[in-house]
Formats: sequence, structure tokens, C-alpha cells
Amino acid sequence: MDLHDQTLVLDDVGHWVKFKVIQVEVTSERPHGLDYSLTLHAPDGVRLIGFDNAHPVRTRRSLRSKLDSTMDHKHRLSTTRPYNYRDAATLLVDFWNAVDAILDERGVSK
Repeated sequence: MDLHDQTLVLDDVGHWVKFKVIQVEVTSERPHGLDYSLTLHAPDGVRLIGFDNAHPVRTRRSLRSKLDSTMDHKHRLSTTRPYNYRDAATLLVDFWNAVDAILDERGVSK
């Protein structure tokens, strides 16, 4: 929760991350009691990756597939996939690993 509303610029080019984390009542959609959004943005503001639990996601690409019961998921540009939330520490490791991979893809030194 110490990260809530933190924005960090990561490099000279201008990639940045934003954290939103608040404690909420435990529900079936948010069994860990957190409402979170961790995002990496390009210098122009386009979201490159995001981990959040703002809405339910489909378990498969088909519109006929059922919505996942929890709302944890990750966005990569226009793709959304369920995310297996275990705990806050693992979420942070997974997020920073994804950030590093994307910055490497973009040829950005950290």
C-alpha cells in the first residue's frame, strides 16, 4: 500500500510506471483484499503492460467462454490474460520482470 499513487520515471527516454493499490473488503472477486493496478507506459503515455483486478476477464479468447471468477489479470498492449495472484510480493516480482522484458524488447537501458 506504500506504493499507492506512486509514479516513477524509469529512464532518460521517459518510460514510466504507476501504482494504485488500496485495501478493500475481501470478496470472491478480490479474495486478497486489494484493488490494484500496476502499469508501465511508453513516453507518449501508451500503456505497454498492466497488472490489475479492475474487471473480470474471459478464460479464453472466445466471447462465449466464461468469465473468470476472480478479476486478476494482465494486459499486454491489446491482449488481456488471467493472472494467478498469489501474494503482493510475487505480484511485484512478476510486474518488474515484465517491465524489464518489455524495456529490453524496446532496446532501453535501465
